[in-house]
Amino acid sequence: MEEKKYLLMNNGSAAGFDEIPLLGIEEFFHSVLQAVKEENCRISSFFAVKEGENTNRLIAILADPSAHGLRISSAAVKQSYPALTRHYAGFNRFERDIFESAGILPEGHPNLKPLRFPNGNVGSMPYFSMDGKAIHEVAVGPVHAGVIEPGHFRFECMGEMVYSLEISLGYQHRGVEKMLINGPDKRSAHLIETAAGDSSIAAAWNYAKLIEALSDTTVPKEVSDLRQIALELERCANHIGDLGALAGDVAFLPTASFCGRIRGDYLNMTADLAGNRFGRNLVIPGGCRYHLETALAQKISGKLRTVMPELWNALDLMFNSPTVLDRLENTGSVSEETARQLGLVGVAGRACALDVDARRDFPGDFEVPAAVDVSGFSGDVLSRAKVRYCELKKSHEYLCAMLDRFSGAGMNAAFAATGTLRKNAIAVAVTEAWRGELCHVVLTDENGKFRAVKITDPSMHNWEGLAMALRNEEIAHFPICNKSFNLSYCGHDL
Repeated sequence: MEEKKYLLMNNGSAAGFDEIPLLGIEEFFHSVLQAVKEENCRISSFFAVKEGENTNRLIAILADPSAHGLRISSAAVKQSYPALTRHYAGFNRFERDIFESAGILPEGHPNLKPLRFPNGNVGSMPYFSMDGKAIHEVAVGPVHAGVIEPGHFRFECMGEMVYSLEISLGYQHRGVEKMLINGPDKRSAHLIETAAGDSSIAAAWNYAKLIEALSDTTVPKEVSDLRQIALELERCANHIGDLGALAGDVAFLPTASFCGRIRGDYLNMTADLAGNRFGRNLVIPGGCRYHLETALAQKISGKLRTVMPELWNALDLMFNSPTVLDRLENTGSVSEETARQLGLVGVAGRACALDVDARRDFPGDFEVPAAVDVSGFSGDVLSRAKVRYCELKKSHEYLCAMLDRFSGAGMNAAFAATGTLRKNAIAVAVTEAWRGELCHVVLTDENGKFRAVKITDPSMHNWEGLAMALRNEEIAHFPICNKSFNLSYCGHDL
């Protein structure tokens, strides 16, 4: 009988930890590499947990769109293993994280440099360098102008042309995953929601799915619908903010000014729904803290329809401006093949014509916005801007329909208490956050407490995409390339 290569799990489900196949290292590598290179799977998470005195267990979580599920596979290793990055670049940051956090050496890794600096010496990095009298280095950050998170960018240039960009993070490393161990407790939900504050609703939904799966709690469709409404408001606010900031970077002030104000309208709609502008403490295990009553649905729907014409007018001004298009088109391009090798997700992946969307790949019993048609996108700054524009259209179509539907009947999303968590289990939850696929994995111990927690922010997949976008670009294009990705420093560093 052929050995089982992986456990197939549904999104937001749990299974016994002993149900995960434990493969030999060669079989594990063959299975995982075949899945990502030949079977249209993508890496959702890859990490290691300690199994004994001298043994560790590698665990791979792979999204399988064709099966609408997640493949879980594992292998036992001691202090080293042959690096997967040599064969597929998407494993790069995951293997560097494993080396830093677990001390397991990925032998032959081509770029084994610090990722999050858990032991101090933040920013102490052996940067790539070039020889030649015409070569010069440009260092940007970690302290930036304005209110922005810290990160260091090191450019190798010849004249104005960038030959290499290395990105050094770790300045926001707070040890969130370690603080979650031995949970859940009173602080767990707060830590999850604030790991990357602009994705609070997406993160809270993942946490709720994990607890619900581990406690065998089922929520009604109305709860999922309310959560999706909140998630789309979060997506809209951030996409509008990004497009306004991108307009500001190319000095197109009408759209920059309008979007800055309009983004506030969407944050206020979220506050109407959740009691605060970031949507925190709305999505909780077992349900939602507040109902969407008829009057509130009508109020939010009215606000949405009032601001929509202003939003489309502001964005159409930018996308119809020849001077803006001249700056954005063919700037900071990443090819579809490079994006596939790096494992880009979300806006960055779809802009490179990768058809990746967790809302469609992991369907539930509730409605979600229609997926964006990715054909025609070329991987440049303009494509990343247009993906946001198209997603805003889809989100608004969804929100208008859903709010109208619930305007005639209150949405019952009452809190339901959860029971004791399943022991010695694994639970996985994936949500399409506004940047892209957000994955949370929890392992429980013999007492039903969190033995290990792994959070994979979409930025974990996409930072290498930004580095590739600057190759053979003028250094003056860095601000708009950086803004077109708008990745999270704290979501990556955790």
